Amino acid sequence: MRFSRVKAKLRKGEAALITCCHFIDPSLYELVSLLGFDGIWLDLEHHATSDETAATLMRAARVGASDVIARPAKGEFMRMGRLLEAGAQGIMYPRCESAEEAEELVRWAKFAPQGERGVDGANGDNPYCSMPMPPYLRAANEHTLLIAQLESPRAVDAAEDIARVPGIDILMIGPGDLSVIAGIPYQFDHPLIAEAQRHVAEAARKAGKWWGTVSGTPQHTQQLLDQGAKFICHGADLILVKQGMEQIQRNYAPLGFTFENRLAAQAAELEHGMKQG
Repeated sequence: MRFSRVKAKLRKGEAALITCCHFIDPSLYELVSLLGFDGIWLDLEHHATSDETAATLMRAARVGASDVIARPAKGEFMRMGRLLEAGAQGIMYPRCESAEEAEELVRWAKFAPQGERGVDGANGDNPYCSMPMPPYLRAANEHTLLIAQLESPRAVDAAEDIARVPGIDILMIGPGDLSVIAGIPYQFDHPLIAEAQRHVAEAARKAGKWWGTVSGTPQHTQQLLDQGAKFICHGADLILVKQGMEQIQRNYAPLGFTFENRLAAQAAELEHGMKQG
């Protein structure tokens, strides 16, 4: 198995930078991993990516240095096991609401005696029945990274209890869902978000765990680092492609080229409708 690059850096007191890949071309995972990002966020909660496709993407990433941090949907513990078997170095578990749910995460992600993860060894993690099982089981338990995402006010309130669960490595604030559920959609500069960061940072510190969140700019990232965050998620391939295409349009519009930008039209129509309503 491949030990987690992210976990190794965190243990040395270094921050880790994770980026998100939504497109499912293996070449992209190969490229990002060869570029040496600490980790690739593979989201299977919000996208229709199959387990088979996810395994292919992980295989492509193995040529480089990046961890693959797979994110199943809430409660998908059996799927989580398959993702680990396929070679994911970490699991990002969404909408963790309590210590009891965090314990379930550990139960299905760790082999006995820490948990009850099923044993196979015939997939990419062992890999392919090539490692002696007892040392493999110990190594998997030690190096698999488990991230509990806190994405509601209830979850933030339970941060101290979740942080104390043995086997949980990182508390990660999900500001998008947190802001929506709290009734302040996408107001990331709201005091509630700032207080959530302070509370989660303190909970992680008391429990000797790491914490982190998503960040949009280097300036914001520096603020998070100053608060003790070590797990930083920034950027997504989808956004980069969209921004690049929009820049082409801005560059070429002065030359007389025109574009039927339906995305911009739909956004303007929605905004107009909301004002009228």
